[in-house]
Amino acid sequence: MRIIFFAGKGGVGKTSVAAATGIRAAEMGQRTVIMSLDVAHSLSDIFDLERSLLDQNKGRPAKVMKNLWIQELDIQEEVEKNWGDIYKYISTLLNTTGLDEILAEELAILPGMEEVSLLLYINRYVRTKKYDVILLDCAPTGESLRFISIPTALEWYMKKIFKMEKTIAKYVRPIAKKVYDVPLPGDEYFDAIEYLFERLKGVDELLVDPEITTVRLIANPEKIVLKETQRAFMYFSLYKMNIDGIIMNRILPDELEDSYFDDWRELQREYMERAEEYFGPVPIFPVNLFRSEVLGYDSLQALSQQIYGGRNPLERFFEGEPYNIAKENGEYRLTMKLPFVAKQEVELNKLSDELIVRVGSSKRHLLLPRQVAASKSVRARLDGQHLCIHFRGDDHGQGEG
Repeated sequence: MRIIFFAGKGGVGKTSVAAATGIRAAEMGQRTVIMSLDVAHSLSDIFDLERSLLDQNKGRPAKVMKNLWIQELDIQEEVEKNWGDIYKYISTLLNTTGLDEILAEELAILPGMEEVSLLLYINRYVRTKKYDVILLDCAPTGESLRFISIPTALEWYMKKIFKMEKTIAKYVRPIAKKVYDVPLPGDEYFDAIEYLFERLKGVDELLVDPEITTVRLIANPEKIVLKETQRAFMYFSLYKMNIDGIIMNRILPDELEDSYFDDWRELQREYMERAEEYFGPVPIFPVNLFRSEVLGYDSLQALSQQIYGGRNPLERFFEGEPYNIAKENGEYRLTMKLPFVAKQEVELNKLSDELIVRVGSSKRHLLLPRQVAASKSVRARLDGQHLCIHFRGDDHGQGEG
């Protein structure tokens, strides 16, 4: 089983890259499904399928070629399949507040319902071995991070809050009926949540298993896009998800001789160099800008050839953590592997929310989480092949190169 996330800023080409990878995997004989995490589904459009604007095949996988399916969730279908009693209680509660019944039913579709439904599908597909490959066309970065955080948040809720809520509701319900006209959730509501959580068990382990799941970040050689990709790189790393490639899309080709594009091409070269500093040792896959829009089988196949060449797209292109951040005794510690390096060859600089690590003539830019970036003290030491950088919130300690 292989699961690959395609993530990044909106509009950088995630859907095209996911579809191109799916075509290559299917041609290799792998049963492949591409699933859309974006509310604005566009997989059908990328494959240039003859379907109406709102036709999502009722959220079921739709076959587009031999060994290849696409799936765009339909939240109304998912409400009926997975959220019945939960949705019913929330809509009743909202209706009690005075909202129009139709509006209450619409508002009862809460943020996160679609993401949880998709996690349920992933878990089921892995358990039943229905597909060999699951490719995830992610929503823009912020929504993708919410998606991968859901299993952890739900587990915390079930362990810390759920049983207490269920017990309180059981004893308070008979009294509340006499005093308040606001309905409390019944046993069927709590049973539905419990059943939902049971079906999600194990999906968190799937997401962080580097043998199964990796993340590929899609970017363009532009300043704002690179900054957003840095944030995504940092957050996926914090969630312990293995990032095995950066696909740098829409690069102006060298054969483009029009002088109008000279400055733009020079800027792109500069941003490509920065990308090497930001994301190394994770490999970068450069992809030239196509002459026309990437649409349909032929152009998607050409895109897959540009990205992967003769390589297997299901290969893990990078294994291991680029860096690790942990918190111990009120102090943050960032660890990165630097083999064959002496202390005097390492230079550290912290600028705002970035840490710059220079080793000889090469350097790495690491975007830091807010709490770590706010630290006033930075010190470092080499421990074997690892550079350990300690951040403290007070003014004690000295930075070391």
